Amino acid sequence: MNAENTGTITLLIVDDHPVVRDGLRGILDPADGFTVLGEASGGTEAVEMTLRVDPDVVLMDLRMPAGSGVDAIAELTRRGARARVLVLTTFDTDSDTLPAIEAGATGYLLKDALRDELFDAIRAAAEGRTVLSPAVASRLVTAVRRPTARTVEETLSAREVQVLEEVARGASNREIARGLFISEATVKTHLTHIYGKLDVRDRAAAVAVAYRRGVLG
Repeated sequence: MNAENTGTITLLIVDDHPVVRDGLRGILDPADGFTVLGEASGGTEAVEMTLRVDPDVVLMDLRMPAGSGVDAIAELTRRGARARVLVLTTFDTDSDTLPAIEAGATGYLLKDALRDELFDAIRAAAEGRTVLSPAVASRLVTAVRRPTARTVEETLSAREVQVLEEVARGASNREIARGLFISEATVKTHLTHIYGKLDVRDRAAAVAVAYRRGVLG
């Protein structure tokens, strides 16, 4: 259902905590202009439900055991989903914000936002306008100004840098997957891309080249 045709913005709430989902539904359902179509507790379920119920906006948490929000956003982008994704999370670190935006999120809001701020952000996202909490906007500006990853001829994505940082610490694929809330298969895919971009064949060489080129420091 399209908000442009009905004037009502349809929503899907994605969070692994039932109390958070209940709280969001409790403030959105009674409000004029919003209709909650459903809830999901993880990224995998979120992708399936988004494609099935076709909401205008998905309120997406990031760190969830049953599929990360970033991976869900990337999959929805890959599959051409109409829904806009508004990240709603407690995390505002570079390792969370940058991958989410790069994956295709329309906006990024923290869970301490006021109700009216949330409503305004949802409306903006439904219209395709980017909306960022002040803390996140500041981090993105800093990241854009930082020269590190851009010294590589073919720039690594923020998620690939995260994986590389974990490799440099000696983490196994399983440990990286657990720490970043992604699957081991996804870790292997990121490593394949990293090797190709850095023109190396193994983990040790990737770390060495990354330090030499300023990606890691």
